[in-house]
Amino acid sequence: MASEFQGRRILVVEDEPLITFLLEDALMIAGAQTVVQAARVAEALSAITTAVSEGGIDAAVIDYSLADGQSALPVADRLATLGVPFVFATGLEASEVNKGQHMNAPVITKPYGPAEVVSCLARIMQRGATD
Repeated sequence: MASEFQGRRILVVEDEPLITFLLEDALMIAGAQTVVQAARVAEALSAITTAVSEGGIDAAVIDYSLADGQSALPVADRLATLGVPFVFATGLEASEVNKGQHMNAPVITKPYGPAEVVSCLARIMQRGATD
């Protein structure tokens, strides 16, 4: 699996620090060059803008529902515009997430293991953008 992640930049949008760190560790072990973290929509959008100027983002993990009731849809929208594949990793059911523009995006529901997310990211990076 390391070959899929070798030299890759992955964005993790997650408001739970422990989950973020577990995902970061799993992605780095899998060979990711960089894991960019964001806990809020504004942080994620800023990180995307910065990453684009530094070589881009190869894939992302997005918690659909962030703290304070924020929806991460603006992040998904921006990534889709850039052609960046992503997976929703969330506490919501797939039927609550897969609506509208991102209805084909993979959804992994919490609780999940980091290996499940890494495996899903590897699959979507191989096939390309989710939308």
